[in-house]
Amino acid sequence: MPHLVFATLAVSSRLSRAVVRAAACVLVSGGAAVASAQDLTEISSQWLQGALTDQTATQTMPLRMEVQVGKLDPRLNLAPCQRVEPYLPSGSKLWGRTRIGMRCVEGARPWNVFLPVTIKALGPAWVLTSNVSMGEQLTHDHAMQSEVDWAESPHSIIAMPDDWVGQTAARNLTAGMALRQTMVKAPQLFKPGTGVKVLAQGGGFTVTSSGKALEGGSVGQTVRVRMDNGRTVTGTVNQQGDVVVAQ
Repeated sequence: MPHLVFATLAVSSRLSRAVVRAAACVLVSGGAAVASAQDLTEISSQWLQGALTDQTATQTMPLRMEVQVGKLDPRLNLAPCQRVEPYLPSGSKLWGRTRIGMRCVEGARPWNVFLPVTIKALGPAWVLTSNVSMGEQLTHDHAMQSEVDWAESPHSIIAMPDDWVGQTAARNLTAGMALRQTMVKAPQLFKPGTGVKVLAQGGGFTVTSSGKALEGGSVGQTVRVRMDNGRTVTGTVNQQGDVVVAQ
């Protein structure tokens, strides 16, 4: 299986379709008829390298891209083709395990096939050094920085320590896992049934009242509160643990 390693690039995990279309202009078979698996692998590898290199989105973290090109079904019997055009199928991304399309656009018998590829994006991340139980608050001692494949999972990597230190584990976590956004959440400031302060804010005024939370609340979370008069309101939890209701 061909394994391409590209130089360190600032690349986006969501390569734009415009870049992919621009890269398609390099697809030419040199005038000779092609149909062999080797020919298609070489064409697809060239296209992938161009598509990733031409990526221009600004990123805060440099990622080293590696591409593994898979194999076509050996049972395929493709007719000779003068020009093969790779393309990114609808709904696919050049990220993780994916596929690219290969279609004959100039030949006696046009065809269209799909080639599996794996796009790795290697870069710095925080990796757990010990197991963490659900609800446990994370500290600096729970993880160390290491190089991981950002594209191994569709969930975004947490690159900055401020985004996970002090957060709580959203589920049981195992040592060796790279921290991703779905693994942590803000600590709960109050539990269901807790008395909370409710701030009703409008144009230039704030009215303070109280009620009981109908669900647990974390910073930024939307929760329901039953007021002392029996009415239920919905608001957002602020940094102080108050529930802010917009009027």
